[in-house]
Amino acid sequence: MENVIEISNLTKDYEVGFWRKRKVRALDGLNLTVERGQIFGFLGGNGAGKTTTIKILMRLLFPTAGTAKILGADISDTSMHSRIGYCPENPYFYDYLTARELMNYFAELFGYDKQEQKRRTENLLTRVGLDEKSWDKQLRKFSKGMSQRVGIAQSLINDPEIVFFDEPMSGLDPLGRREIRELISDLRNSGTTVFMSTHILSDIEALCDNVAILRGGKLAATGKLTELLFNAGEAQSFEIVVKGADYEQLKNSFVQSSVSNLSFNANGVNITVTDENEIVTIIETAQKFGGKLVSVQPLRQSLEELFVKETK
Repeated sequence: MENVIEISNLTKDYEVGFWRKRKVRALDGLNLTVERGQIFGFLGGNGAGKTTTIKILMRLLFPTAGTAKILGADISDTSMHSRIGYCPENPYFYDYLTARELMNYFAELFGYDKQEQKRRTENLLTRVGLDEKSWDKQLRKFSKGMSQRVGIAQSLINDPEIVFFDEPMSGLDPLGRREIRELISDLRNSGTTVFMSTHILSDIEALCDNVAILRGGKLAATGKLTELLFNAGEAQSFEIVVKGADYEQLKNSFVQSSVSNLSFNANGVNITVTDENEIVTIIETAQKFGGKLVSVQPLRQSLEELFVKETK
C-alpha cells in the first residue's frame, strides 16, 4: 500500500518562561507512516503532542528537527495543500458570514465557478447534517456543534485525497456524532484517507483501521487496531456464555479442562477457555447439564484499557 503520510524523527521544542527561558519538548523523534485509503486514529492524553503533530503537518508550526511528507511532497511544499483537507479542533471563521457564504468563499478559493460552488456547498452542508434553515444564518449565531459541522464541510470542499480531523466530534450531540461517523466511513469507502485525532475512544474503535498512541511526545504503540486489542503475541482466550446450566455441575466438570475462569451473572454462566480446540467439547458438556448456548467470542482488551496501559 502507498504511504500518504511519512513522518521521520519529527521533533518540536517550545521555549517557556520569561526571564529564564527553558525548552520543553512537545514532540520527540516521532516516526509514523499512514497508508492510503484507511482511517487512522491518532491517540494520546492531554499534552501528548497530537495537535502539535497535526499543526506541523499543516505548516502552522515548524519542526525543531525531522521531516514529514504528505502525498509524496515535503510539508514545505504548500502546493500539496490543494489536495488535502483540514478541520482544526476549534474551527473559527469570520462570523458575520453565513454558512452558505463561507462555503462559497472556500469553493471560490479552489477555483470553482458559481454553479459548482452552489452544488458543492449544498451537497456538503447536507452531508454534515446542517439544517437547511441554518444555511443563511450568520455563523456568530451558531452553536459549537453547528460550527463543527461547518468546519467539517469546509474541509471537504475540494474533494481532498486525505483529510485531517482534530477532535471532529467536539461539541456534537449523540445524533451528530453518529452522522459524522457515517460521513467519515463514507470517505474511506470512496478512497479518501482520514487522519483523525480524538479523545472519544468509542469513535476510534468503531471507525479506525490503524492507530498510533502518543505518550509524552513519543510513539508508545502503533499498528492495526484489531491486533493491538487482541494482545498480539499472547495466547488467545475465548468466552462462552450459556444459560440454564447448573453452575456447580459445570464447575466440577471443568476441573481438568482449559477453562481458566467460571462465573455466574444475569446473562448466565460465563466460561473463559484458553484452548480453542476444547470449545466444542465444553459447549457439549454445558448442554448435557441443561445449558443453552448464548454466545462464543474471542476475548480482547478494550481500547480504553489499551489507552490507559500505553499512556500511563
